[in-house]
Amino acid sequence: MSIPADVLVVGASAAGLSTAEALRRKGFQGDVTVLGAESHQPYDRPPLSKQVLSGVWEPGRAFLREPAALSSLDAEFVLGDAAVSLDAEARTVHTASGRVLRADAIVVATGLRPRTFAGQEDLAGVHVLRTLDDASALRTELLTASRVVVVGDGVLGTEIAATARTMGLPVTLAGPQPAPLESQFGPMVAQRLAALHTDRGVDLRLGGAVTGLGERNGHVTGVHLATGEVLPADLVVVAFGSAPATDWLTGSGLKVDNGVVCDSSCRAADGIYAVGDVARWHHAGLGTLLRLENRTNATEQALHVAAAILGESPPYTPVPYFWTDQFDVKIQVYGVLSADAEVTVVEGDMDQGRFVALYRRNGTTTGVLGWRMPKQTRLRRQEVVDAFQKSRNRV
Repeated sequence: MSIPADVLVVGASAAGLSTAEALRRKGFQGDVTVLGAESHQPYDRPPLSKQVLSGVWEPGRAFLREPAALSSLDAEFVLGDAAVSLDAEARTVHTASGRVLRADAIVVATGLRPRTFAGQEDLAGVHVLRTLDDASALRTELLTASRVVVVGDGVLGTEIAATARTMGLPVTLAGPQPAPLESQFGPMVAQRLAALHTDRGVDLRLGGAVTGLGERNGHVTGVHLATGEVLPADLVVVAFGSAPATDWLTGSGLKVDNGVVCDSSCRAADGIYAVGDVARWHHAGLGTLLRLENRTNATEQALHVAAAILGESPPYTPVPYFWTDQFDVKIQVYGVLSADAEVTVVEGDMDQGRFVALYRRNGTTTGVLGWRMPKQTRLRRQEVVDAFQKSRNRV
């Protein structure tokens, strides 16, 4: 495989920036272009639902690099211009402004787009949280809101609910699961998370479907539940999931199925790679296609993609990791959790609010979750690493 003369990264995200940086660290001296739909320089997303939303950070503090560091990359940043189409065979990208960009290697790093209710964009008082601008707009309205409803009982929804409640607002959290994150954490830990939110004053309305939004004179008035109940609100945050941002790849020649489908080296086609939230690659250790929506993977996968572009192609087989901060609790997860796993507390005490739990399936450790015990959780991570290593050796 020949080394490309130039690389185009589509997506000025953490994953996109990390790919450009990794290429330079590995000695790549060709042209690098980073194309971004937003006008902002690359920034970090995890702080948006916490530090930026609460006002602890000014928005600019979320930027990943100082301007001097970006300049030192010797890369061209084309910002505020979204990609609208890709011809994988010709390795050509067309943008919203009419630019035509071609490169020997293209990296798709376009991330996610929030799922929404039909017509919600026409209602005042309804928000999503994906971008820095979203966070700023939501914070502005939180400062004058009197009743907030968060629709979505996953990581993002629970983080937003915790932040809004910490700001002193009355908050209701609605979603279909019996307890927050139950589909990931299982009922035992999810019930502990529900208790945390209830203890801090969040009104949980879980276990039923949300059917739509109420409105009067173009402004949201509440959230309708399948039971017929209406949760009153003058501000609603819709956070019931995201989808890979792949609409622009229609007709590109790439296989798209819940993300850009890639081989074990994150290669989607000859000269085309995917990285970050949008990439769905074959995890050789687990023997399945996997797509991870977390900050750690954005960086680790970018390192691997840069290596693949430069001729290295070992399989990318990470131990997944993510964390969430809610109120004063940090939850860390290594490996793969599932609601039907056998869960055992191996450190601390759940009733005391500090514990580590191991998740096992068929006698094999698949994941570890730590609740306010970061050091002990990192030590227990080794059990997950060992189990993953055994899986890799069987492949």
